[in-house]
Amino acid sequence: MSTTHFGFQSVDERDKAQRVRGVFDSVASKYDVMNDLMSMGLHRAWKAYTVLVADLHEGHRVLDIAGGTGDLARAFAKKVGKTGQVVHTDINEAMLRTGRDRLLDEGLSLPTLVCDAEKLPFADGSFDRVSVAFGLRNMTHKDVALAEMNRVLKPGGKLLVLEFSKVASSLEKVYDWYSFNILPKLGSMVAGDEASYRYLAESIRMHPGQEALKTLMKESGFGHVDYHNMTGGVVALHVGIKC
Repeated sequence: MSTTHFGFQSVDERDKAQRVRGVFDSVASKYDVMNDLMSMGLHRAWKAYTVLVADLHEGHRVLDIAGGTGDLARAFAKKVGKTGQVVHTDINEAMLRTGRDRLLDEGLSLPTLVCDAEKLPFADGSFDRVSVAFGLRNMTHKDVALAEMNRVLKPGGKLLVLEFSKVASSLEKVYDWYSFNILPKLGSMVAGDEASYRYLAESIRMHPGQEALKTLMKESGFGHVDYHNMTGGVVALHVGIKC
């Protein structure tokens, strides 16, 4: 039996996707509120910087993976204009439905698709940009998912991975205290789900740090990879260019 991590637990690889789905089914309705609370609103700045670095132009095609409630998809759609296209995807139907409804309420209709990042249903070289925000750490085979993202990009296309990362050593004690004491309590009070937010804190610790993820992206086919630390390394934006 092949195993992988689910937070700090070791689980059968075949079970991880279902367990992650359960977490996001549980938190979907309160996801945006919790994002604002647990990041003190900083997630908006992190995403705005991602949009800036994406350097989108009119007519670009963009694939938003793990797009959830649609923050990046909405921002990308404004940049690519009527001649471009943003495809909004997530493996979790509850999250995707929440995002789709929110976008429709704002008058924005985007192609929306439930799909697995490890088996993307798109032809080679279909997109100018691919993004995944706060989703890569939940994927069972990150190398497979990254290789798929590379495959669907056009030559010269850009992958943007926005994800929690390894915080600066001077902040570790405070960050750990907040993550394992305050965050689960917030989850309990606001979303009625302490366990899912404890998993969130654990999954961040199990995710590759900045340099390890850079190496993994290069091994997955990206010719040039760089990263930008934000908020003391709490979050990093990795950018990979397809040769």
